Amino acid sequence: MDTTQLTLVTLLFIAAFGSVLAGIPVAFALSGAAIIMAFAASLFGLFDLSFLGAIPSRIFGTAIFNDVLTAVPLFILMGVILERSNIAEDLLNNMAKAFGRLPAGLGISVTFVGALLAASTGIVGATVVAMGLLSLPTMLKRGYNPSLAAGSICAAGTLGQIIPPSIVLVLLGDQLSGAYMEAQREIGNYSPEPVSVGDLFAGALIPGFGLAALYMLYQLTLGLLKPQLCPPLTKNELEGIIWRDVLFSLLPPILLILTVLGSILSGIATPTEAAGVGALGGLLLAARSFNHETSGTDPGTRPLPEWTHKLVTAALIAAFLLPLVRSVADLRVTLDTISAWDGLMIVVAILASITLLAGTFAAIAILARRRLLADIVNSTMRITTLAFVILVGATIFSLVFRGFGGDEVVTHAMDNIPGGVMGAVIAVSLLVFVLGFFLDFIEIVFIIMPIVAPVILRSDIDPVWFGVLIALNLQTSFLTPPFGFALFYLKGVAPAEITTAHIYRGVMPFIAIQLVALVLVFSFPQLATWLPGVLFK
Repeated sequence: MDTTQLTLVTLLFIAAFGSVLAGIPVAFALSGAAIIMAFAASLFGLFDLSFLGAIPSRIFGTAIFNDVLTAVPLFILMGVILERSNIAEDLLNNMAKAFGRLPAGLGISVTFVGALLAASTGIVGATVVAMGLLSLPTMLKRGYNPSLAAGSICAAGTLGQIIPPSIVLVLLGDQLSGAYMEAQREIGNYSPEPVSVGDLFAGALIPGFGLAALYMLYQLTLGLLKPQLCPPLTKNELEGIIWRDVLFSLLPPILLILTVLGSILSGIATPTEAAGVGALGGLLLAARSFNHETSGTDPGTRPLPEWTHKLVTAALIAAFLLPLVRSVADLRVTLDTISAWDGLMIVVAILASITLLAGTFAAIAILARRRLLADIVNSTMRITTLAFVILVGATIFSLVFRGFGGDEVVTHAMDNIPGGVMGAVIAVSLLVFVLGFFLDFIEIVFIIMPIVAPVILRSDIDPVWFGVLIALNLQTSFLTPPFGFALFYLKGVAPAEITTAHIYRGVMPFIAIQLVALVLVFSFPQLATWLPGVLFK
């Protein structure tokens, strides 16, 4: 590494982050600063413009033809569909009654529902907004401390970043996979075990649900020590609980979780295939959550026939029947001889497939009649476009960064950090934590990971453990002021008496809990590596 390389890399980062702070959208700040710096450096013979010729192939290779990233819009679609349905409302209302006898029962129910919605939707904004609208007024009415109520909702909403199927884990898995292969080739290992999104999903399960348990433990302790901050429900409020309603409100998200995560962790489906199944399941569940009597939105709108809703229910049954039929019979129709049992199961599979297809169209009709379909599609496209435009900008930035010799600068810096490779991991974690105060998780993943991950992963560091550490760290970025997105989401839907100061004070204990979880995973890597080792080795 020479002084010129260090100067160019420093100027590149100053230009990029200065543009971001000036209000330029991140994607254009990254790509614009990189291209301007590249042309400026080329005037002095310090950059070879032929590097820029690789931009189209890089973009097509990392975004357009990337099978892993196909899961992103599908998981987003699943999350947006469920956020627009009645599932979250039913779940919150019934879980509040189920946990109502406990100290801080409402807060615990919010965290519990946040964990379930995280494993169902994976979208922070959807969960925070839904719980902010449904639970925050109730918590305030029951005498909850405003800061505690706001902090509980923000923290529970961020669980979608660490509990699979998380968009963070999909993007991290894609970045880590390429970085790990590159790092292993550099040290002479030309046939390393690949790192998949499924590995990260399995690795994040215990830390994710463990973090939710720590939240609930904190709330329970606070309820025991300071019940005036989070009083339980009264006996009159608990008398109306119907456990059948609790059970039926739990079934939809649990079935969706088992279908999506179970198919990935068991090896039946890839993350992309499971995301498609999840989106279809979310569509059917969302349509089923609306009653026949309320299928119209305008007074003059004629409700859909009752059989439309029954067809959606039949489609849900068919969706769970098809894998069962496939497991007990040979459905190949090209065989020379087909047994009576297999023939019967083929007929059942055909009828189930037709029912599933008809139910899907019926679900689309229900959501369209409620004026939800266009909103769902538009929201999905906006979020997906945001992620991929940032990816394109980060790809251009990374290419120019390498052209300036930035990889040598990073390698030299990492090699000279006290503590060796573990010191480098700590330094990267601190960098991600600090950047989380100012940048979104997508920018951090696409900017930092391609730069530091290949250097870190040249050693014997487990890539799954490293990925889970980074994911936990990125989750914290949603809570840290001044630009924590969960804080903005809640403020946008909170009652007028909830101030920004209430929200900032409320999230501080939960940020501390997240840091405790981060230290635990750092100190005990088995928390992230044990389950992938059991499932995939």
